[in-house]
Amino acid sequence: MKKESWGSRMGLILAMAGNAVGLGNFLRFPVQAVQNGGGAFILPYLICFLLMGIPLLFTEWSIGRFGGKLGNHSTPYILDSINKKWYWKYVGVFGIFTNIAVVAYYTYIESWTFVYVVHSVIGTFTGMSKEAVSLFFDQYVQFSGSDFGIPLFPVLAYVAVLGVNMYILSTGLGGIEKVAKIGMPLLILFGVILAIRGWTMGNSFASEEFPDANAWDGINFLWTPQYTSLADPKVWLAAAGQIFFTLSVGMGSIQCYASYLKENEDIALNSVTAGFTNEFVEVILGSAIVIPIAAGFLGLDWVLQNAGFGMAFQTMPYLFQQWGPLIGAFAGICWFGLLFFAGITSSLAMGTPWMGFMKDEFGWGKVKGAVSFGLIGLTMGLPTVLFYQYGYFDEYDYWGGTVSLVIFAFLETILFTYIFGMKKGWAEINRGADIRIPGIYKWIMTYVTPVLLFLVLMGALITPAGNDWVGAISKLVSGEGWGLDPNSLIAKLNFVDLKAKLVANPENAEFIKKKMLFSGWARIQLGALFLLICGIVWYSSQLRKKASL
Repeated sequence: MKKESWGSRMGLILAMAGNAVGLGNFLRFPVQAVQNGGGAFILPYLICFLLMGIPLLFTEWSIGRFGGKLGNHSTPYILDSINKKWYWKYVGVFGIFTNIAVVAYYTYIESWTFVYVVHSVIGTFTGMSKEAVSLFFDQYVQFSGSDFGIPLFPVLAYVAVLGVNMYILSTGLGGIEKVAKIGMPLLILFGVILAIRGWTMGNSFASEEFPDANAWDGINFLWTPQYTSLADPKVWLAAAGQIFFTLSVGMGSIQCYASYLKENEDIALNSVTAGFTNEFVEVILGSAIVIPIAAGFLGLDWVLQNAGFGMAFQTMPYLFQQWGPLIGAFAGICWFGLLFFAGITSSLAMGTPWMGFMKDEFGWGKVKGAVSFGLIGLTMGLPTVLFYQYGYFDEYDYWGGTVSLVIFAFLETILFTYIFGMKKGWAEINRGADIRIPGIYKWIMTYVTPVLLFLVLMGALITPAGNDWVGAISKLVSGEGWGLDPNSLIAKLNFVDLKAKLVANPENAEFIKKKMLFSGWARIQLGALFLLICGIVWYSSQLRKKASL
């Protein structure tokens, strides 16, 4: 049987870039930058990209191509091909689990973007106040509105978008490649249009309410370096965390895509090209849309006080309408269309590890693999839609889309660098390479990247109270102990964050208790998914043993 492979180098690079370029580039990056001091964030972020992002791309592309030449197209057996110790297969489970856990809620965000494109076209937001636009989103996710007069419309939109993902996945790499070749150029085009608008607004739209509004204040805030941030552990932790989100490392999808490369096909130039394409989209375009446009209408002070995930859906539609109905509708189509293409090129990548595994181990075809992925994604994802306000969505994002990524990236780095061996690993990276990789990266990958990953993991595990690392270290040295932040991994395991809210807001006790209950159920569901995949991997290993007798 002929091995499935990429149709062209451009298609591969665009698909890999599409995997990395996602909603985090436009929704998470600007917010992280604002919350961590603007220019204070950019320098640590770029350093983390060079010291952690690029090495992880080299590692995952190399592991994927190495496993692919042995006929493995998913992380359990890609890692097993690196080292035959039984437990590496189960470390590789993270590379399937994470994708299913993330796609479960990520597709819900995709459905928001699609629905908002429709509303932009038909002019729903025309004439609505800022408060009304914000309320529109709240009513949508809480099922308290009547969108198009259709009961449970958010569920139908979610299922429809998940169905589109299933259909494209059922066409194999060829379908994914076609979507990337169309979606990525459109995404960049829409981004450039909005970025130019953000760069040219100036103070033209300052109002009586916000007389100091100026888009350039937002741009200057993001691009004025503040070297004091280099000594702030909080900023470094945020910057390193953003690298995981933006490059889609630690998920298993890069390894899967790379496993379809030919044995001596370049991975050095391809991985760097995909990585820098993502950085261009995030740093140049991502920083030039939400923050400058919002600052141009509402002023930088408003942005600093209100920056958050909701700005994309609760603020931007209102701001676009201030340009007039026609231009506002066009801007809305560009913005939400950009987010939709960013989302779907990433969610398609999340389906390939499951499909590759089921094909390799059980002979499942593309349609059967795509349908099964869609059904398991739907089973996991429906609660994130129905119980969004009670924390299901947030739990999936934290445990499946954050913690799992860091754990898996750290472990696969140890496997590649110290067990497979950096000497063999360096040869693997450079085999068939179209560029000469600077020798310093061999040292960085051996010593710097594993240490940074360990620090990120420990930082998330024991985040100090108030995220004040300097103060926490000082207190520890003076014998006062180490106070944990409610959002640290250890504290979140015990619901410390929700218990603190319960004490601080007794009037909302019933809602917070419900949130605690549903958050617990979300964790149980995620744990059950991980164990289920472990069971399937164990069963497949038994079949392999029988086949080898």
